[in-house]
Amino acid sequence: MILSALYRYPVKSAQAQSLLASPVGNLGLQGDRRWLVVEAENGRFLTQRAWPQLGQISADYAAQGQLLLAAPGWPVLEVPVPGADDELRGVTIWRDTLRVPDAGDAAAAWLSELLGKSVRLVYCPEQRARYLPSGYGLNSDRAAFPDGFPLLLIGQASLDELSRRVGRSMEMLRFRPNLVVEGAEPFAEDGWKRIRIGAMTFRVLKPSVRCILTTLDPATGERSPDREPLTTLKTFREREGDVLFGQNLAVDGEGELKVGMAVEVLE
Repeated sequence: MILSALYRYPVKSAQAQSLLASPVGNLGLQGDRRWLVVEAENGRFLTQRAWPQLGQISADYAAQGQLLLAAPGWPVLEVPVPGADDELRGVTIWRDTLRVPDAGDAAAAWLSELLGKSVRLVYCPEQRARYLPSGYGLNSDRAAFPDGFPLLLIGQASLDELSRRVGRSMEMLRFRPNLVVEGAEPFAEDGWKRIRIGAMTFRVLKPSVRCILTTLDPATGERSPDREPLTTLKTFREREGDVLFGQNLAVDGEGELKVGMAVEVLE
């Protein structure tokens, strides 16, 4: 088995970046989901579930770590990384509430005009990261702004089997993984507890629960009229009301991942 793809998402619910290599540590891939768009009035997070326009936004990092925001027909905006204690804003992501630094008025204005809604952009420094959901992982495990866990892994064969059942090819980015593994049987990752990729060890914590976001075309943001692939997933991947696809991970230590690295199941 090999690591066949690496993806990060600098801004939660914005476009993916395909990487050939990435440092990885306590919060997952370096720079992954460290930025979040929230409602200006109450700090509640926005995602493509209700705001598919977020999928128009591409984000990258400049040489000094600044965030670069772009969208079709819009000028690129450079956003400096705020200090860990700068202008803290209360935000809510699912059941978690935390105080994190606001990214400033220029980013807020750029995003508010694009979305047609008054929003703010916030940043998660490592020292303000969230604990994982109760009952999962170690006390030292943290996450920035993913739904709950620092890393998401999907087997390529699992997607291929889903595509076969749907009757057309499904894009991997509908599921927004960080790590894609080739060479395993479909859904083999369901039975893994610990894996090694290169020199790094990862703990498999729980399956990923899927939602309506998977029905959005990652290139256009348009919703599938037949609600695929969620409709097909419900026929064979539903457990106690949750539709499961992919596995959430945490990592032990720090290191670097590169596409092509060997993947070994330890447990």
